Amino acid sequence: MKQIFRFLGVVLLIAAVSAGTTLAVLKYSNPQFQITNYKSQITNDSTGLPTAYSRFASLPQAGETDFTQAAELSVNAVVHVKTTYRNQMSSQQMDLFEYFFGRPGQQREMPAQQASGSGVIISEDGYIVTNNHVIDRADQIQVVLNDKREYTATLVGTDPNTDIALLKIDETGLPVILMGNSDDLRVGEWVLAVGNPFNLTSTVTAGIVSAKARNINILNAEMKIESFIQTDAAVNPGNSGGALVNTRGELVGINTAIASQTGSYSGYSFAVPTSIVQKVVSDIRQYGVVQRAILGVQMREITSELKKEKNLTTLQGAYVERVVPDGAAEKAGIKSGDVITRVDDAAVKTGTDLQEHIGRHRPGDVVSVTLLRDGKAMTVQATLTNREGGTGVISAEDKASVLGATFSELTDAQKERLGINYGLQIKSLKAGKLKSAGVPSDFIILKVNNRSVRTEEDLDDIVRRANSASERDRVLFITGCTPQGRVRYYAVNLAE
Repeated sequence: MKQIFRFLGVVLLIAAVSAGTTLAVLKYSNPQFQITNYKSQITNDSTGLPTAYSRFASLPQAGETDFTQAAELSVNAVVHVKTTYRNQMSSQQMDLFEYFFGRPGQQREMPAQQASGSGVIISEDGYIVTNNHVIDRADQIQVVLNDKREYTATLVGTDPNTDIALLKIDETGLPVILMGNSDDLRVGEWVLAVGNPFNLTSTVTAGIVSAKARNINILNAEMKIESFIQTDAAVNPGNSGGALVNTRGELVGINTAIASQTGSYSGYSFAVPTSIVQKVVSDIRQYGVVQRAILGVQMREITSELKKEKNLTTLQGAYVERVVPDGAAEKAGIKSGDVITRVDDAAVKTGTDLQEHIGRHRPGDVVSVTLLRDGKAMTVQATLTNREGGTGVISAEDKASVLGATFSELTDAQKERLGINYGLQIKSLKAGKLKSAGVPSDFIILKVNNRSVRTEEDLDDIVRRANSASERDRVLFITGCTPQGRVRYYAVNLAE
């Protein structure tokens, strides 16, 4: 009998230990399994310190990672954009100023060049959004749909400040991508990049949102807005202008750039958020040119050093370094040294945030600006202006009416090829002062009235000054060159 009782005791002990082990396995292998009122502390044998275990039920459930539906909803609305560039005369790097001394470099005709990228169909009647750098200075733009239909595209308008361009093809009933809200994206959320890398059509890659409102300083435009969505989805040359979509297949960004030391994917890619894309596209369709709203401040990012130097109470916000005289900010009462923390209902954590939120508006819009001054919060109302200081919208016709032209700044490649540091190239030319004076299309303006012309703002200011002068002095003396580097001079009489 004693042996029987000993055997039963061992069996009961083993059963108890097994039950405890099973309970532990169930708890840690199945998140849905939980112990009611599990509040006790367990001592860690190695440290002797009490260790509290949180409940698995308190953690949010991860989303599904099946992207097939999102891919199906977006892939047919992403197109292949092919560009052709006119013949150019080039051989070695040329110093433009050699022409002043009559010693032009030897040149030879080069064959037409081709490049490609991606685009996204945003309307059934053929409007397509892409990157400005994909089609910049292209002589011809071809669009190939996912079903291999091919069309010649018309350039509706561009915005170098955000690297967005709008194309149009003559077709109806096209597949359209759903427009999403990039503001709703969260860091860590799954996204897909859809495009045509290396001419491999209809390529889909996946990654997560790595950061938002990222400024990587890649745009050359003076009034640039960089507030990129950063992801680790694989993006390569040819993806530019393609779609960044969420797991519901909604467009949340236009893929634009990669961070790479090799020129190909090596970790991070960047997309223009739809919060910016929608505003730019809407302006181009309605006015032919983007209505850029200006607050009129120069900003500095807040660092620990700046916080200490200026005795600030926060590291979050946009520090106002300078207020533009007679601008929207000055008229609203904003002063140098203020820290802007909110625009309307949107928080401003960095200068990039401020640029993005102001960039969503048009001249004449009134925004509520919350700021900190000497550590105290206050809110002011600011009426945003255009770059001329007014509150009205500007049409493409208004902008080009005096000279009869539209312009674009030179790319780094053009500057290097011509051996110059700046210049403004004529992008389109119609009846007007420049055409009447014999200035050709694609002409690069370097100086007007002995003033260097680096941006459209420089040229606008020179024209305004000339128009306000006496009739005898209302003349523009233009120095510039052709795309092949030949120096030319023109005189444009604004009084005629």
